[in-house]
Amino acid sequence: MNVRRKRALCLALLLDLTLGDPPNRYHPVAWMGTAIGMARRRGPSQGWLAQVLYGALLVIGGGVAVAGLGHLLGRTILRLPPPVGWLMEAVLLKMTFSLRGLAAAGQEIEAALEAQDLPEARRLLSWHLVSRDTTSLNEYQVAAAAIESVAENTSDGIVAPLFYYALGGLPMVLAYRFTNTADAMLGYRDPIHEWLGKASARLDDLTNLFPARITAVLITLAAALVGEDVRGAWRVWRRDARTTTSPNAGHPMSAMAGALGVELEKVDQYRLGAGGRPPEPGDIRRATRLMHIVPMLVIGLVILLPSSKKQLK
Repeated sequence: MNVRRKRALCLALLLDLTLGDPPNRYHPVAWMGTAIGMARRRGPSQGWLAQVLYGALLVIGGGVAVAGLGHLLGRTILRLPPPVGWLMEAVLLKMTFSLRGLAAAGQEIEAALEAQDLPEARRLLSWHLVSRDTTSLNEYQVAAAAIESVAENTSDGIVAPLFYYALGGLPMVLAYRFTNTADAMLGYRDPIHEWLGKASARLDDLTNLFPARITAVLITLAAALVGEDVRGAWRVWRRDARTTTSPNAGHPMSAMAGALGVELEKVDQYRLGAGGRPPEPGDIRRATRLMHIVPMLVIGLVILLPSSKKQLK
């Protein structure tokens, strides 16, 4: 990894922690979502094969397009004076992840639970973090769902973008973010999206294969650094990671459950950390603390990697 990318990565994390996200009208990921929504409305509504092929064309074609845009932006940045180029690349990278936004969402849900305002906690959970119906969840289930979302988003919303940026720069991280956004919008198992979102879901599973497992390792290491249950994180991860229907989500979620010593259950689907205590509002704060440490570990690993002498601008 070259010096330019290392500097941009560190600066992007600093920008996220200090400034957060811009309004959606200025956010590239929101633009991706708008484009995917427009394409979805123009897609076929009948015929499973036509829907699968259209969905595959959408996610692959869109991914190639944004990767091409990332390549052009990268070439433009190389022509700029170093401080300006580093800042521009850092801003673009920062748009692909949101550490501060995820932490803020968790804090709002925690505050609502501590105020014993369960309807508001349910509303915030549905608004910020999950797509499923939250109206029947009790306070323990709301806390569990928030912790699960923090853990899963640590993987696909933070570690994965940093991983793909380190691997392939702006083209690769933008292509990853398009794929992930397409899955978030299309990857549902309902009559409308079952076939249309099939390619997006499978491609998202593939692209998150390594980041999910890396995240579980990093959560375990983070637990050791702040006095959480590192042995529990390792044990529950190895035992429960494959009990979810998703091939990836169970890895960071089970590591988080073990680190916190809580049981995370999605009724009739999975139970992670069985035998642990029910999660409380304060456990959401503990989860976000571990989440904050994970990118710091990534930064530390990146800094320790040998630097390429190419493209130092």
